[in-house]
Amino acid sequence: MAQNPAAMQQKMTILNKHNEKLVGVLHETRSTEIVVLCHGFLSSKEYNIMFIIANALQSEGISAFRFDFAGSGESEGSFQINYFREAGDLRAVIDYFTGANRTVVAILGHSKGGDVVLLYASKYQDIPAVVSVSGRFDLKRGIEERLGKEFLERIEKDGYIDVKTRKGEFDFKVTKESLMEILKTNMHEACLSIDKRCRVLIVHGSADELVPVEGALEFAKIISNNRLQIIEGATHGYTSHEAELVSVILPFIKECLQHGKNASE
Repeated sequence: MAQNPAAMQQKMTILNKHNEKLVGVLHETRSTEIVVLCHGFLSSKEYNIMFIIANALQSEGISAFRFDFAGSGESEGSFQINYFREAGDLRAVIDYFTGANRTVVAILGHSKGGDVVLLYASKYQDIPAVVSVSGRFDLKRGIEERLGKEFLERIEKDGYIDVKTRKGEFDFKVTKESLMEILKTNMHEACLSIDKRCRVLIVHGSADELVPVEGALEFAKIISNNRLQIIEGATHGYTSHEAELVSVILPFIKECLQHGKNASE
């Protein structure tokens, strides 16, 4: 009889370097190996595919940890658009599990999280496998889509931009500091710095309505040790394509696990 995944879920907090509590859920299988999952922009650890992937890994005997970046979900801190700051949060999580004698065998991110895991790999070079799901290659284009082409003039004039929902309600604030940080974040340059031994799986939906699928092709051109998988008909949230997404991710992670075991023998 299959184990009930909910029976082995444990909420826990980890401090980042800013002394903020990051809240996450550990899908525990008692495996030494663990996969860390990173959510996207204005999202959280409770996002549907974060939950589905964590449960799928758990059902295969692989522990998974999905957590909220600072300022998102249940975690402390104020919301900021800062990719490298979130890579720092991920660093704190990996350091915690390493200190607990666990091995983080892969990091997986969706949307903005898909960029964060690539930036992490480029900066720290201590992870054997990365799964980037629906990441954005051209960050400036993403800013223009959200803030409008005159975003630089607006930020220079006021020092910040209040972003509103379609209903005209306040959504989040973009500061000049965070905007400049994004403009300095070069995904092309970062991907060239990823260790050639690090295995990278790039996944994107062909019908992604938020992040252009062409970016996945650009990532694949630059990252030396990569595997590209376009899921036909899948949107940004993989609605009705969740099973297909899992069927792409699970074999890759299991293959990386096996490769790691063979290398250590």
